[in-house]
Amino acid sequence: MSIEVGSKLQGKVTGITNFGAFVELPEGSTGLVHISEVADNYVKDINDHLKVGDQVEVKVINVEKDGKIGLSIKKAKDRPERPERPERPERGDRRESRGNAHSGRPRQGRPNDNRPSRENFESKMARFLKDSEDRLSSLKRNTESKRGGRGARRG
Repeated sequence: MSIEVGSKLQGKVTGITNFGAFVELPEGSTGLVHISEVADNYVKDINDHLKVGDQVEVKVINVEKDGKIGLSIKKAKDRPERPERPERPERGDRRESRGNAHSGRPRQGRPNDNRPSRENFESKMARFLKDSEDRLSSLKRNTESKRGGRGARRG
């Protein structure tokens, strides 16, 4: 029986370190259960969960080219699958499902014209740049007139 990723095996804890536990697998090979793979909750001290000589069921989560075997105890446990989430509604449906959030008025700053709802990036960017340049030139005109215009001397 070769050791393949995803297979569940019985093993015996042969050593414990501060970062995990070494588990001897069938056929004499040894793998490491990292401390994060021991239990579903946070494990501060691995000795609270495992002792040398314990028989444990492990799941092979990776086998590296150099022969190192990564194991998991928490993934070996059969847990009931989480119920699937209901699918999220499409973007257009969400606005309607929230009720009349903005009372039917067009959003502030956006004209209520009949352009397509899906606008590509280039046209959005072009519209933004034009609006930005218009605002900037209007701002410059207003501030220059208050200061007496370009080149005006203060006396």
